[in-house]
Amino acid sequence: MILIIDSGSTKSDFIWIKKNDIRYKSQTTGINPFYQKENDILATITNACPIEIREQTKQVYFYGAGCSFKEKCDMVQRPLQEIFSHAIIEVHNDLLGAARSLFQHDEGIACILGTGSNSCQYNGNGIVKNVSPLGFILGDEGSGAVLGKNFIGDILKGLAPIEITERFFQEENISPAVIMDKIYKQPFPNRFLAQFSKHIYQYKKEPYFHQLLITCFKDFFFRNISQYPESLAIGLVGSIAYYFQEELLDVARQDNRAITIIEKSPIDGLIKYHQ
Repeated sequence: MILIIDSGSTKSDFIWIKKNDIRYKSQTTGINPFYQKENDILATITNACPIEIREQTKQVYFYGAGCSFKEKCDMVQRPLQEIFSHAIIEVHNDLLGAARSLFQHDEGIACILGTGSNSCQYNGNGIVKNVSPLGFILGDEGSGAVLGKNFIGDILKGLAPIEITERFFQEENISPAVIMDKIYKQPFPNRFLAQFSKHIYQYKKEPYFHQLLITCFKDFFFRNISQYPESLAIGLVGSIAYYFQEELLDVARQDNRAITIIEKSPIDGLIKYHQ
């Protein structure tokens, strides 16, 4: 059997396929070697993989956030090799997974908009150009983490309308002190901030939230997409891309760019690619 793992910062999907059929699925929290130790990665993968199908797994393709450098890929490769000792294992970054899912063997601009964001120019075989995402502090424009960061920043600085601020604290049942603790003292502040994209989605038609979304997505296009050839089609994958596609398509039209495909998850496209 072939195991395909698509892992973002928030969740990981495990899909086993054999002869074009899906034989087993599981899902865990996200795996990211930038934020986790190797033992934690091993524990997460172990919990997702039933013992009875490990020996049947002959090939493993892992596509993950944070796997852009060899030492980070090795942090994932070693636990996978320990669990699937007889399998051929490949570890790639999630951006290549998105590109293969979106465009298969055709060229295009592949983008991820989820908890984080990323983009690349894909030639149908591999990535030929990548504007560094830089993470949610220096980059990740248009991502759930940055949407949450900008929204929470407006709330705490008193820039959001008072009725929106009062409603937020009432509905989310959270205090400024807890927010500051979660961001500056607890692990995975990007996940914490990204969770507020659900609140933004709920009220996205209101003028404040609409402008917040348009501004964030314009930043994504200006700081990332503008650096790739204008002639190439754009594909987007991820929860933010999927749920806010109306706003993204609006920004793309303003920028005279063509978004040709939007997927919630790359896993179906990766199954097709590896079949």
